[in-house]
Amino acid sequence: MLNLERLRTLDALARHGSVSGAAEALHVTTSAVSQQMGKLEREVDQQLLAKNGRGIRLTDAGRLLAEHAARILSQVELAQSDLEAHRGQVVGELRLSAFPTAARGLFPAALSALRARHPALRVRSSELEPEQGIAGVVRGDLDLAVVLDWYNKPMPLPGGLVKAPLLDDPAEVALPVGHRLAGREEVDLGEFAEDEWITWGEGEFCHEWLMFTLRSRGVEPIVGHRAAETHTQLNLVAAGLGVCIAPLLGRHPVPEGVLVVPLKQRVRRHVYVVWRADADRRPSIRAAVQALRGAAETIG
Repeated sequence: MLNLERLRTLDALARHGSVSGAAEALHVTTSAVSQQMGKLEREVDQQLLAKNGRGIRLTDAGRLLAEHAARILSQVELAQSDLEAHRGQVVGELRLSAFPTAARGLFPAALSALRARHPALRVRSSELEPEQGIAGVVRGDLDLAVVLDWYNKPMPLPGGLVKAPLLDDPAEVALPVGHRLAGREEVDLGEFAEDEWITWGEGEFCHEWLMFTLRSRGVEPIVGHRAAETHTQLNLVAAGLGVCIAPLLGRHPVPEGVLVVPLKQRVRRHVYVVWRADADRRPSIRAAVQALRGAAETIG
């Protein structure tokens, strides 16, 4: 009889590609991962791992068993979801993530509401960029992730996930008070051809969106500074170091020395939450979505 925890270890190795990655995902030590894999190899009487430089790789037998392990674990998730749905109680542990401004703008209200309504539910939250959150849900490291699309650039979503909208988040331009356009009621992105932009990290979804959108308006962006967190960007704007896109969600309070001006294009982010389809019936998932929607209704 194959041991479920050892199959879970093999699945984590296949998904993360290293002993250290699997250990981090499973919240165990690297030696515990190695011990579980040694026991599994003895159990099936085949070599499942082979050295690959300084790391490891799955053998043909390891890849074959890992494919079965993924299907078995998915069925276990379905069974747990069905049992939780049958019991109808919001219990157990729920792991969720959100991108930084959503974590700031939604989590305090949503998670405190969950605690008040469902004290038997243990919630574990983390702040992750949308791509990382989606990957965590796909791997099974997370139960839910709050992610986003931009109005003109959708976020690719893998199969096997369910999503629910939370809010449309309007985005404006943050300017220093002494900026030449600071007195305007609205501005066009094409007017910022000579300005330095304060943007997100290279390769991040929001940064790629900004570059794509500015270029579509005939502007070749001048990137002056990068910062992951909205309030760091706004403080750089206050120092007169450039301009930035400032979505409404999670931006308050706006620092002194910064004006936020609407865009003629009415730029918006679509904020939504995703989870695995095989967990769709879990009452804890439904309770969390309800709490997030309640928090989203207060934004404005």
